[in-house]
Amino acid sequence: MVKFFPSLLAANFFDLSGDIRKIEKISDGLHLDVMDGFFVPNISFGFPVIKSVRENTDMFFDTHLMIESPERYIDRFCELSDAVTVHYESTVHLHRAVSMIKEKGCKAGVSLNPSTPVAVLQEILPYLDTVLIMSVNPGFTGQKFIETSVQKVARLAGLCGILDCNVEIMVDGGVNSGNIQKLYDAGATSFVLGAAVFHADDPQTAIQELRKAVE
Repeated sequence: MVKFFPSLLAANFFDLSGDIRKIEKISDGLHLDVMDGFFVPNISFGFPVIKSVRENTDMFFDTHLMIESPERYIDRFCELSDAVTVHYESTVHLHRAVSMIKEKGCKAGVSLNPSTPVAVLQEILPYLDTVLIMSVNPGFTGQKFIETSVQKVARLAGLCGILDCNVEIMVDGGVNSGNIQKLYDAGATSFVLGAAVFHADDPQTAIQELRKAVE
């Protein structure tokens, strides 16, 4: 089953409640991009915003930590989330970070920047629930999709097959009606949707049309 996770970063922060209400019944969860201004050249939001949203919706929270040394904050983010993803490039102790997430009862994911090959995941893949392929350079919403991400997804799917790992393959960045079918055919099972949903005239219709394209 294909899953769709609208990204809060692309929502209208003057009316977060209104935007979330538009998509909460038709999506599979909410994607939360946490940026620290060091790992990526932008700062997004942190605990106060996530806690406030958490108290007002029962959506599945998929938190994506684009921060240096994520181990420092994993416990607190796990208290507010259902799944937590850290970047391969952000820590020298990746297995420790993944173990911390699992111990807190959350699904654990690892994300790869566009220039990072999937081969680096060979040792950690059996411990993961999700691999998040960045199909744009992380840090900003509304970027152009990197076309070679399709081949990258296919390589990851092949590696999962070789290692017999049941891992959710998620794609984040520039996903739209023009590339979602190719990504799905390559092996992607989940999609983060930013501008394609929250910048659409009708977010619900936008999700429905993308779902029809791959189901």
